[in-house]
Amino acid sequence: MLREVTYNEIFTILIMVGLICLAFAKARFTNRFNDLAALLTNSKYFNIYSRDLKVIDQFDSLLLTNSIISTAIFLSICYKVFFANAIIDTKLILTITFGIAVFLIVKILFEKLIANLFNIDDLIDNYIFQKKSYKNYFGMLLVPVNAIFIYSVTPSKTILYIVISILLTILIIRSSTSFKRYQKLIKSNLFYFILYLCTLEIAPYIILYKFITLY
Repeated sequence: MLREVTYNEIFTILIMVGLICLAFAKARFTNRFNDLAALLTNSKYFNIYSRDLKVIDQFDSLLLTNSIISTAIFLSICYKVFFANAIIDTKLILTITFGIAVFLIVKILFEKLIANLFNIDDLIDNYIFQKKSYKNYFGMLLVPVNAIFIYSVTPSKTILYIVISILLTILIIRSSTSFKRYQKLIKSNLFYFILYLCTLEIAPYIILYKFITLY
C-alpha cells in the first residue's frame, strides 16, 4: 500500500517544501494568491495580472516550484499504481522532480525564443501566461490530493482515472474560454500559432513519452 512504504519520508519533505512556497506566496502576494485561487470561478486574475507579462517573477517562481513538486509526487503515485511491480525510491522521485523542472524551464525559454523569431510575442506571451497560471493552479489543487493518497486513501486505478479526468475537463473548459478571449489575435496569426502548437505543445510531449517508454 502506497502510504505504508518507507519512501513516504521524501514525499513528506517535498510536500512541506511545496506548502512553504504556497505560504510564502500567500503572505507576500496575498491579493494575487487569492485571485489565482479563484481562477475557476472568474477571470479576474487574467484581467489584472496579464497586463504585466514577465517570463517569470517571484510569485510565479514560488508557485511553479510547488507545481513541479506536486506534479512529480502525483506522477510517482500514478507510476506506482499503474505499474504494480515498479520500484519507487528517493532517487527516482528526485529524478522525476528535477526532470520536470528542467523540461518546463527549457520549454518556456524556447517558447519565448520561437515567439520572437516568428514575431508573435504578444500572442505567445499571453498564451504562456495563461498556461503558467493553470500549472500553478493545478499545483495548488494537487497538494491536498497527494496528501490524501499518501497518508489516508490508497489510490486505485479507477480513482486516479477520475482525478485525471476531472483535471483534464477543467483544463479543457478554461482553455476554450481563453482561446475565445484571444480569438481575433489568434486568427490574425493562425499559421504561426498552429506551427507553434505543433512544434512546442505536441512534439515535446511525444518525444518525452517515447523517451520514458524506452528507458
